[in-house]
Amino acid sequence: TMAKGASTMLSVLLAGGLLADIATAWTATTPTPRAPLRLQRRHHHRGSLTPVTMVLERDPPATALPAIPAVAAPVQTQKLDKINEMKKASSNLRHPLVEDLADLETISISHDSYNLLKFHGSYQQDDREKRKKGAEKAYQFMLRLKVPAGECPGPLYKVLDDLCENYGQKDLRATTRQAWQIHGILKKDLKHVIKTIMDAGSTTIGGCGDINRNVMLPPAPIDDDARPQYRAARRWAAVCAELFVPQTEAFSEIWCDGEKLASVQYWKRHMPVEGPVKSVADFTKADEVAVDSAIQTMMRADTGHGVVLPASESPVEPIYGETYLPRKFKIGVTVEGDNSIDVYINDIGVVVLDDLSGVNVLVGGGLGRTHGKETTFARAADALGFVPDAQVPEVLKAIVAVQRDHGNREIRANARLKYLVHTLGIDAFKALVESYTGFPLAPAKPMKPWKYSDWMGWHATGDGTLFCGVNVEQGRVKDYAGDDAPKLRSFFKAAIDATGCDLILSPTQSIVLKNIRPEHKATIDALMQQYNVLPIEAVDPVTRLSMACPALPLCGLAVTEAERYLPTMLQRIRALLDHVGLRGEEIMVRMTGCPNGCARPYMAELAFVGDGKASYQIWIGGSPVLTRTGFAYKDRAKVATMEHALEPLFVMWRDQRADPSEAFGDFVHRVGGDAIAAFADAYEPTAPIFAYA
Repeated sequence: TMAKGASTMLSVLLAGGLLADIATAWTATTPTPRAPLRLQRRHHHRGSLTPVTMVLERDPPATALPAIPAVAAPVQTQKLDKINEMKKASSNLRHPLVEDLADLETISISHDSYNLLKFHGSYQQDDREKRKKGAEKAYQFMLRLKVPAGECPGPLYKVLDDLCENYGQKDLRATTRQAWQIHGILKKDLKHVIKTIMDAGSTTIGGCGDINRNVMLPPAPIDDDARPQYRAARRWAAVCAELFVPQTEAFSEIWCDGEKLASVQYWKRHMPVEGPVKSVADFTKADEVAVDSAIQTMMRADTGHGVVLPASESPVEPIYGETYLPRKFKIGVTVEGDNSIDVYINDIGVVVLDDLSGVNVLVGGGLGRTHGKETTFARAADALGFVPDAQVPEVLKAIVAVQRDHGNREIRANARLKYLVHTLGIDAFKALVESYTGFPLAPAKPMKPWKYSDWMGWHATGDGTLFCGVNVEQGRVKDYAGDDAPKLRSFFKAAIDATGCDLILSPTQSIVLKNIRPEHKATIDALMQQYNVLPIEAVDPVTRLSMACPALPLCGLAVTEAERYLPTMLQRIRALLDHVGLRGEEIMVRMTGCPNGCARPYMAELAFVGDGKASYQIWIGGSPVLTRTGFAYKDRAKVATMEHALEPLFVMWRDQRADPSEAFGDFVHRVGGDAIAAFADAYEPTAPIFAYA
């Protein structure tokens, strides 16, 4: 009965903010009768791979609805790589992690547990700068929380602040996907820290691993009748966060000794079963249980097209299966015109339309690549189609199921959804998704132009309260040494204590304070001054637009610096812009210590991607509104002489842009790499190389 349609349920969800009587809603319409199925073996070519796939053929539909392509059965026929074999043998993410964590005689875990622990929200790391020759590495653990939409209640922040003080390295880090990271946790403390986080109403499940990661959302808590699309986006973000939660009990067994926690996961309140959205304080355990029941119904609703796996094949995970997804999976939700989240970098982008008629769905974005390996590349998402509200959950499930069944499980470097979309082409990929949904997808609706906003500074929420975006360079929340240095940890804690505000982590690693009553604005301003936190008007635009990954010394993939060196690089860029007469101009700059793209460098106007101990690959030409990838301009650009590599780019932009408003990234994209290279070859740099190089 759960397979009888969703035409009523989600219209209720978005129009009235309700999930009332969801089970009834799923049965509100009559399905198209399913034709008899016949199995046939076919070959599907994916690059050099030719895995054999089971394909379900069906007779034409019994009604006049448009014909649907053949249904691809969820049968794994590829040879699994070692990580997929490990997942399959892990008993739904349990072993050998259980055994390795119980061994407190060691400070590390095995390689298989290292990969398995990612699903639990943690990475094993070692500090390269603390390595001693002949001694065991100084292993520690990074925890990444699941923070849907970046929302962090004030009391949760205070818990995390205490944990980083007592068990971490005395700082917190806001990630580029609006989540928290705590670094420096020892193996012996891991269980206590994770359980404490869960007791506080949060979790680390979904922070990492080959599952749906943290769901992104614009960091603007707008709540007024003039902009209802932001409310709808919050509901969709919560649905996306919960619809793809792993169903294994391994998490509670390992970290909470199997206990059911009394805490409530606060983000679920955005999809209430009845009534309006409640505050965090008013959202009760009974409310959560009702929402969980509704989500379970939505998750397990089986339309008979291969999305939901049979219990005989996957008794625990109805969507993921026993091997979970081939690779990590990312979803972003936004509203028409607001690209504060970099929506095109996601496996799935959900864009709520202004008229609330439904959403446009984007697919196939992703940025990770490998230097010198052209079979890996950064890719911006394509438009899949328009989806009315009632069909959105089934379409999202279908896309995930397509990746589950057809994503590359043999070569991990090509396992992301972007490679499947790229190989098939968007039209063939759309047809494949339609074979799982059982209904056709309409073309994407026209949308108004994208704009980029980081939502920093003061804004009206629309419900009588205010919110204020605070710039946090590279997301590092700490009390920096020095009388004039920012004391960010102390500031956020004091702001919460003084005003009762809550936080939102932004997609650019900064933090928004929300739920601020107008009479508390002066209090926040005074606290910013007291703790040396700059108002946004005092932050250099180049710094404000920048991002960097953590890189050295803890990231095992980093080949050079990022977070620690970007402030210096930004000083050099600002000085160079001043030198060539571009004082006051702004450029979106991003930096990563390796090509995996965690700080989304390939979307930036100018980016530095580590390719050597003291060099970077320079990328240029991304859009200032984040709608396209740039291109590689120069390999092995030496840090010591970076001004000479950049000066011709800035001079050409100054002299040849169409008008003073043409952004650097748009100019580079318009003139192209060949013209820029020719200009640079003939140019003689004049800028000095600065002493801090």
